[in-house]
Amino acid sequence: MTASLNAAALLDAAQAETRLRDYGDPTLPQRFAVAVDRLNALGMDADGVREAGRVCHGLLTSRLEFIEDRNRHPVGDEVIESPMFVTGEPRSGTTLMHALMSVDPHARAMRFWEVMYPSPPPGLAGPDDPRRGRADADWREINAKMPKWLHSHPYNDMLGDGLPEDERTWAFDFRVMTPTAWWRVPMQSLVAGLPTDAAAQYRLHKGMLQQLQYRRPRKYWVLKGFHGSRLQELFDTYPDARLVWLHRDPVQVAASRTMMMADIAEGIVGPVDLHAEAKKHLEMTRAGIANTMSNPLVDDPRILHVRYTDFIADPVATVRRYYTFCGRDLTAGAETAMREYLAGNRGDRHGKFTYSTRLLTDIGEDLDALHAEFRPFRERFGVAIENRV
Repeated sequence: MTASLNAAALLDAAQAETRLRDYGDPTLPQRFAVAVDRLNALGMDADGVREAGRVCHGLLTSRLEFIEDRNRHPVGDEVIESPMFVTGEPRSGTTLMHALMSVDPHARAMRFWEVMYPSPPPGLAGPDDPRRGRADADWREINAKMPKWLHSHPYNDMLGDGLPEDERTWAFDFRVMTPTAWWRVPMQSLVAGLPTDAAAQYRLHKGMLQQLQYRRPRKYWVLKGFHGSRLQELFDTYPDARLVWLHRDPVQVAASRTMMMADIAEGIVGPVDLHAEAKKHLEMTRAGIANTMSNPLVDDPRILHVRYTDFIADPVATVRRYYTFCGRDLTAGAETAMREYLAGNRGDRHGKFTYSTRLLTDIGEDLDALHAEFRPFRERFGVAIENRV
């Protein structure tokens, strides 16, 4: 008989351990049951089911404790003022720009140890908080399991102090299943088919920022995520937010993201079908570009559009341009910290990431036809074709 997960039993176990019952959302149990059905449909062996159960238990208990913190402390009174977001298609320089902003001593970025283990609020904990070491150990395990990921994403060497994407705040909401929450489970990331609700997701995101800001010195938030398809909900939640949107040649985006995600999947589930990955990520890139071209909020005055090539040519000048757009000064101390970061964190420090647009031609795509397909996007945002294979 094939082992499987039992959603009701997992919910009961989390509640028994924490002696808590409030998930902060009455739809959470039903949504969790959908996620469990998806996991059971993968046909995992007993070890996989056991690891999936451990992850589910950890996320459920974390969710219960997170909501209890909000019930016990005035966390919800925290004001999140004028947050600065970075967005763009994958492989467009967004992580580097976020990393540079995160070293500004006047800014605050989320850290993996905080979102992986958010309770109690970090402002109530001391500098020797054991959650830091626990998250460091998690990340050493991730890096050992997915060593190639360090080639495309060297920032993983920051371990628990690393910079999560905004989507990671939704891990214990069971709306996405990302590698940084599910790396122990033999599956590729699951997104499609899970019940999403962008407005609810941003409420939870704001709740996480409030949790991390509570009882800490006030700084401005610098954040990064794939927000292009959820602009309305983003600005509904943060009306005074500003967003910088980096734009890159979509052909390079599709090829680069294919190789990166294949490297991640290989570490979790073993060899992958590169042709299938290329088809999937090309379609995802097409969908992202279609949204960029059709979403009426793309021209919102709170958004600064920047070319990837301009950012790569002078990263600090681009950050300064964004700060000016936000009405903030890039201080001398912040600029020095950013330049020191660039000097001390070469992108190839763990090995050179290589990919090729041949991934696209191998699945029958014609590069000239793809460039023609994406010409309206490139003309609108001034994005040139990158001359690399």
